[in-house]
Amino acid sequence: MITLRQLEFALAVAKHRHFKRAAEDCNISQSALSLGIAELEKQLDTQIFERNNKQVLITPIGQDILTRAQRVFSEVNDLTTRAHSHQTPLAYPMTVGIIPTIAPYLLPKVLPALKRHYPEFRMTIVEQQTERLLEQVRYGHIDTAIIALPYAVEGLHTFEFWDEDFFAVFPKDDVHAKLDTIDADELATANLMLLGEGHCLTDQTLSVCHFDREEMKSSFSDASLNTLIQMALANMGTTLVPEMALDQLHLQNQNAVAIPLAEKGPHRHIAFVTRLNYARVDDVNLLGDVFKKALAEQSDAAKMD
Repeated sequence: MITLRQLEFALAVAKHRHFKRAAEDCNISQSALSLGIAELEKQLDTQIFERNNKQVLITPIGQDILTRAQRVFSEVNDLTTRAHSHQTPLAYPMTVGIIPTIAPYLLPKVLPALKRHYPEFRMTIVEQQTERLLEQVRYGHIDTAIIALPYAVEGLHTFEFWDEDFFAVFPKDDVHAKLDTIDADELATANLMLLGEGHCLTDQTLSVCHFDREEMKSSFSDASLNTLIQMALANMGTTLVPEMALDQLHLQNQNAVAIPLAEKGPHRHIAFVTRLNYARVDDVNLLGDVFKKALAEQSDAAKMD
Protein backbone atom coordinates (compact mmCIF):
# COMPACT_ATOMS: atom_id res chain seq x y z
CA MET A 1 0.00 0.00 0.00
CA ILE A 2 1.24 3.50 -0.85
CA THR A 3 2.02 5.53 2.27
CA LEU A 4 2.01 9.26 2.93
CA ARG A 5 5.65 9.00 3.90
CA GLN A 6 6.50 7.67 0.45
CA LEU A 7 4.62 10.56 -1.14
CA GLU A 8 6.54 12.96 1.11
CA PHE A 9 9.83 11.44 -0.07
CA ALA A 10 8.83 11.78 -3.72
CA LEU A 11 7.73 15.40 -3.30
CA ALA A 12 11.01 16.23 -1.53
CA VAL A 13 13.05 14.72 -4.38
CA ALA A 14 10.96 16.65 -6.91
CA LYS A 15 11.55 19.87 -5.01
CA HIS A 16 15.31 19.50 -4.56
CA ARG A 17 16.11 17.37 -7.65
CA HIS A 18 18.70 15.79 -5.39
CA PHE A 19 18.34 12.66 -3.23
CA LYS A 20 20.78 13.73 -0.50
CA ARG A 21 19.16 17.13 0.05
CA ALA A 22 15.71 15.55 -0.08
CA ALA A 23 16.76 13.04 2.59
CA GLU A 24 18.04 15.88 4.79
CA ASP A 25 14.75 17.73 4.30
CA CYS A 26 12.84 14.60 5.40
CA ASN A 27 15.26 14.01 8.29
CA ILE A 28 16.14 10.45 7.20
CA SER A 29 19.12 8.71 5.63
CA GLN A 30 19.59 8.84 1.88
CA SER A 31 19.37 5.06 1.65
CA ALA A 32 16.02 5.02 3.48
CA LEU A 33 14.65 7.69 1.16
CA SER A 34 15.87 5.81 -1.93
CA LEU A 35 14.26 2.64 -0.64
CA GLY A 36 10.97 4.45 -0.07
CA ILE A 37 11.02 5.92 -3.59
CA ALA A 38 11.85 2.51 -5.08
CA GLU A 39 8.97 0.90 -3.18
CA LEU A 40 6.58 3.64 -4.36
CA GLU A 41 7.62 3.13 -7.98
CA LYS A 42 7.26 -0.63 -7.57
CA GLN A 43 3.74 -0.33 -6.20
CA LEU A 44 2.76 2.05 -8.99
CA ASP A 45 4.62 -0.05 -11.56
CA THR A 46 5.83 3.28 -12.91
CA GLN A 47 9.16 5.11 -12.99
CA ILE A 48 8.77 8.55 -11.44
CA PHE A 49 12.40 9.67 -11.55
CA GLU A 50 15.32 9.20 -13.91
CA ARG A 51 18.54 9.40 -11.91
CA ASN A 52 22.26 9.22 -12.57
CA ASN A 53 25.36 10.56 -10.86
CA LYS A 54 24.76 14.11 -12.10
CA GLN A 55 21.05 14.85 -12.01
CA VAL A 56 17.52 13.75 -11.18
CA LEU A 57 14.85 14.11 -13.85
CA ILE A 58 11.09 13.65 -13.54
CA THR A 59 9.43 11.45 -16.11
CA PRO A 60 6.26 12.78 -17.84
CA ILE A 61 4.03 10.27 -16.04
CA GLY A 62 5.99 11.00 -12.86
CA GLN A 63 5.09 14.69 -13.11
CA ASP A 64 1.41 13.81 -13.28
CA ILE A 65 1.75 11.48 -10.29
CA LEU A 66 3.58 14.13 -8.27
CA THR A 67 0.93 16.74 -9.03
CA ARG A 68 -1.74 14.40 -7.71
CA ALA A 69 0.44 13.41 -4.76
CA GLN A 70 0.79 17.07 -3.77
CA ARG A 71 -2.98 17.46 -3.68
CA VAL A 72 -3.31 14.32 -1.57
CA PHE A 73 -0.56 15.43 0.80
CA SER A 74 -2.09 18.90 1.27
CA GLU A 75 -5.54 17.47 1.90
CA VAL A 76 -4.20 15.07 4.54
CA ASN A 77 -2.29 17.89 6.25
CA ASP A 78 -5.53 19.83 6.48
CA LEU A 79 -7.46 16.83 7.79
CA THR A 80 -6.24 17.15 11.38
CA THR A 81 -6.74 20.90 11.52
CA ARG A 82 -10.26 20.55 10.12
CA ALA A 83 -11.07 18.01 12.82
CA HIS A 84 -10.01 20.55 15.46
CA SER A 85 -11.57 23.60 13.83
CA HIS A 86 -14.70 23.35 15.99
CA GLN A 87 -12.73 23.75 19.20
CA THR A 88 -12.16 26.95 21.11
CA PRO A 89 -10.19 29.68 19.28
CA LEU A 90 -6.45 29.03 18.90
CA ALA A 91 -6.77 25.77 20.82
CA TYR A 92 -4.50 23.93 18.38
CA PRO A 93 -0.83 24.78 17.60
CA MET A 94 0.04 26.57 14.37
CA THR A 95 3.21 26.95 12.33
CA VAL A 96 3.49 30.48 10.97
CA GLY A 97 6.03 31.64 8.42
CA ILE A 98 7.27 35.24 8.56
CA ILE A 99 9.62 37.08 6.20
CA PRO A 100 12.90 38.48 7.63
CA THR A 101 11.91 42.14 7.08
CA ILE A 102 8.85 41.67 9.29
CA ALA A 103 9.68 39.02 11.90
CA PRO A 104 12.18 40.88 14.15
CA TYR A 105 10.01 44.02 14.26
CA LEU A 106 6.52 42.54 14.42
CA LEU A 107 6.98 39.69 16.89
CA PRO A 108 8.18 41.77 19.89
CA LYS A 109 5.14 44.01 19.42
CA VAL A 110 2.45 41.34 19.10
CA LEU A 111 3.58 38.27 21.03
CA PRO A 112 3.01 39.79 24.49
CA ALA A 113 -0.60 40.58 23.55
CA LEU A 114 -1.07 37.12 22.07
CA LYS A 115 0.32 35.52 25.22
CA ARG A 116 -1.90 37.68 27.39
CA HIS A 117 -5.14 36.84 25.56
CA TYR A 118 -4.37 33.23 24.59
CA PRO A 119 -1.79 31.89 27.04
CA GLU A 120 -2.24 28.25 25.97
CA PHE A 121 -1.74 28.90 22.27
CA ARG A 122 1.48 27.49 20.79
CA MET A 123 2.93 29.07 17.67
CA THR A 124 6.03 27.83 15.84
CA ILE A 125 7.83 30.47 13.75
CA VAL A 126 9.54 29.80 10.42
CA GLU A 127 11.55 32.75 9.07
CA GLN A 128 12.31 32.66 5.33
CA GLN A 129 11.92 34.72 2.19
CA THR A 130 8.49 35.19 0.66
CA GLU A 131 8.66 32.75 -2.24
CA ARG A 132 9.87 29.92 -0.02
CA LEU A 133 7.09 30.59 2.52
CA LEU A 134 4.40 30.64 -0.15
CA GLU A 135 5.69 27.31 -1.42
CA GLN A 136 5.44 25.85 2.07
CA VAL A 137 1.91 27.19 2.51
CA ARG A 138 0.83 25.65 -0.80
CA TYR A 139 2.45 22.31 0.05
CA GLY A 140 0.80 22.25 3.48
CA HIS A 141 4.14 22.29 5.32
CA ILE A 142 3.13 25.35 7.33
CA ASP A 143 -0.31 26.65 8.31
CA THR A 144 -0.01 30.24 7.18
CA ALA A 145 2.56 32.95 6.47
CA ILE A 146 2.90 36.66 7.15
CA ILE A 147 4.20 38.52 4.11
CA ALA A 148 4.28 42.03 2.69
CA LEU A 149 2.06 42.97 -0.22
CA PRO A 150 2.03 43.75 -3.09
CA TYR A 151 3.28 40.30 -4.10
CA ALA A 152 1.97 37.65 -6.50
CA VAL A 153 -0.11 35.22 -4.40
CA GLU A 154 -2.25 33.45 -6.98
CA GLY A 155 -4.24 30.56 -5.56
CA LEU A 156 -4.01 31.74 -1.96
CA HIS A 157 -6.23 33.72 0.40
CA THR A 158 -4.83 36.96 1.83
CA PHE A 159 -5.93 38.65 5.06
CA GLU A 160 -4.42 42.11 5.45
CA PHE A 161 -4.06 43.43 8.99
CA TRP A 162 -1.61 46.36 8.81
CA ASP A 163 -0.31 49.08 6.45
CA GLU A 164 2.91 51.00 6.79
CA ASP A 165 5.33 53.35 5.07
CA PHE A 166 9.07 53.23 4.37
CA PHE A 167 11.70 55.53 5.87
CA ALA A 168 15.23 56.32 4.74
CA VAL A 169 17.96 55.94 7.39
CA PHE A 170 20.78 58.45 7.87
CA PRO A 171 23.20 59.41 10.64
CA LYS A 172 22.44 62.76 12.28
CA ASP A 173 25.38 64.51 10.61
CA ASP A 174 24.29 63.58 7.09
CA VAL A 175 22.96 66.42 4.93
CA HIS A 176 19.78 64.42 4.21
CA ALA A 177 19.00 64.09 7.92
CA LYS A 178 17.62 67.65 7.94
CA LEU A 179 14.97 66.91 5.30
CA ASP A 180 11.28 66.67 6.20
CA THR A 181 10.77 64.05 3.48
CA ILE A 182 12.97 62.47 0.83
CA ASP A 183 11.88 61.72 -2.73
CA ALA A 184 13.11 59.17 -5.24
CA ASP A 185 15.47 61.60 -6.98
CA GLU A 186 17.21 62.40 -3.70
CA LEU A 187 17.41 58.71 -2.80
CA ALA A 188 19.05 57.97 -6.13
CA THR A 189 21.90 60.35 -5.28
CA ALA A 190 22.27 59.09 -1.69
CA ASN A 191 23.65 55.63 -2.62
CA LEU A 192 20.53 53.64 -1.81
CA MET A 193 21.52 50.16 -0.58
CA LEU A 194 19.07 47.32 -1.16
CA LEU A 195 18.72 43.71 -0.14
CA GLY A 196 19.35 41.16 -2.87
CA GLU A 197 16.85 39.46 -5.17
CA GLY A 198 14.18 37.41 -3.43
CA HIS A 199 13.52 40.05 -0.77
CA CYS A 200 10.12 41.63 -1.32
CA LEU A 201 11.27 44.81 0.48
CA THR A 202 13.65 45.41 -2.43
CA ASP A 203 10.95 44.85 -5.05
CA GLN A 204 8.54 47.11 -3.19
CA THR A 205 11.20 49.82 -2.85
CA LEU A 206 11.90 49.72 -6.57
CA SER A 207 8.17 49.93 -7.28
CA VAL A 208 7.43 52.77 -4.86
CA CYS A 209 10.38 54.85 -6.07
CA HIS A 210 9.98 53.86 -9.75
CA PHE A 211 13.57 52.65 -9.95
CA ASP A 212 14.92 50.25 -12.55
CA ARG A 213 16.64 47.25 -10.94
CA GLU A 214 19.38 47.33 -13.57
CA GLU A 215 20.25 50.91 -12.60
CA MET A 216 20.67 50.10 -8.91
CA LYS A 217 24.32 49.40 -8.15
CA SER A 218 24.20 48.77 -4.42
CA SER A 219 22.50 45.46 -3.62
CA PHE A 220 23.61 42.91 -1.07
CA SER A 221 22.35 39.40 -1.76
CA ASP A 222 23.27 37.84 1.58
CA ALA A 223 23.03 40.85 3.88
CA SER A 224 20.29 41.40 6.43
CA LEU A 225 18.32 44.60 6.80
CA ASN A 226 20.10 45.27 10.09
CA THR A 227 23.46 45.07 8.28
CA LEU A 228 22.32 47.67 5.74
CA ILE A 229 21.13 49.91 8.57
CA GLN A 230 24.55 49.75 10.23
CA MET A 231 26.23 50.53 6.90
CA ALA A 232 23.93 53.53 6.43
CA LEU A 233 24.79 54.82 9.90
CA ALA A 234 28.47 54.49 8.98
CA ASN A 235 27.94 57.02 6.16
CA MET A 236 28.12 54.41 3.39
CA GLY A 237 24.75 55.36 1.89
CA THR A 238 21.17 54.88 2.96
CA THR A 239 18.59 52.10 3.08
CA LEU A 240 14.85 51.95 3.58
CA VAL A 241 13.25 50.49 6.70
CA PRO A 242 9.60 49.71 7.41
CA GLU A 243 7.75 51.88 9.88
CA MET A 244 7.44 49.09 12.45
CA ALA A 245 11.26 49.01 12.74
CA LEU A 246 11.63 52.64 13.81
CA ASP A 247 11.35 52.16 17.57
CA GLN A 248 14.10 49.50 17.55
CA LEU A 249 16.23 51.69 15.27
CA HIS A 250 16.14 54.68 17.63
CA LEU A 251 16.49 52.52 20.73
CA GLN A 252 19.63 50.82 19.41
CA ASN A 253 21.30 53.90 17.93
CA GLN A 254 20.69 57.45 19.10
CA ASN A 255 22.62 58.69 16.06
CA ALA A 256 19.94 57.40 13.66
CA VAL A 257 17.51 59.65 11.82
CA ALA A 258 14.61 58.22 9.80
CA ILE A 259 13.24 60.41 7.01
CA PRO A 260 9.79 59.55 5.56
CA LEU A 261 9.47 59.03 1.83
CA ALA A 262 7.76 61.75 -0.14
CA GLU A 263 6.13 59.09 -2.33
CA LYS A 264 2.50 58.48 -1.33
CA GLY A 265 1.89 55.54 1.00
CA PRO A 266 1.10 53.12 2.41
CA HIS A 267 4.15 51.53 0.84
CA ARG A 268 3.41 47.97 1.91
CA HIS A 269 0.54 45.96 3.37
CA ILE A 270 1.13 43.22 5.95
CA ALA A 271 -1.04 40.15 5.48
CA PHE A 272 -1.56 36.52 6.38
CA VAL A 273 -1.74 34.10 3.45
CA THR A 274 -3.38 30.67 3.60
CA ARG A 275 -4.47 27.89 1.26
CA LEU A 276 -7.91 28.25 -0.28
CA ASN A 277 -9.18 25.15 1.54
CA TYR A 278 -7.42 25.83 4.85
CA ALA A 279 -9.68 24.74 7.72
CA ARG A 280 -8.64 27.28 10.35
CA VAL A 281 -9.41 30.53 8.59
CA ASP A 282 -11.20 31.82 11.69
CA ASP A 283 -8.02 31.35 13.73
CA VAL A 284 -5.98 33.23 11.13
CA ASN A 285 -8.46 36.11 11.19
CA LEU A 286 -8.33 36.09 14.98
CA LEU A 287 -4.53 36.30 14.94
CA GLY A 288 -4.81 39.22 12.51
CA ASP A 289 -7.21 41.02 14.84
CA VAL A 290 -4.92 40.51 17.85
CA PHE A 291 -1.89 41.70 15.90
CA LYS A 292 -3.70 44.71 14.46
CA LYS A 293 -4.92 45.85 17.86
CA ALA A 294 -1.47 45.45 19.43
CA LEU A 295 0.19 47.41 16.61
CA ALA A 296 -2.43 50.16 16.77
CA GLU A 297 -2.04 50.57 20.53
CA GLN A 298 1.73 50.89 20.22
CA SER A 299 1.45 53.26 17.27
CA ASP A 300 -0.91 55.51 19.21
CA ALA A 301 1.40 55.46 22.24
CA ALA A 302 4.38 56.42 20.06
CA LYS A 303 2.48 59.38 18.60
CA MET A 304 1.64 60.62 22.10
CA ASP A 305 5.33 60.50 23.05
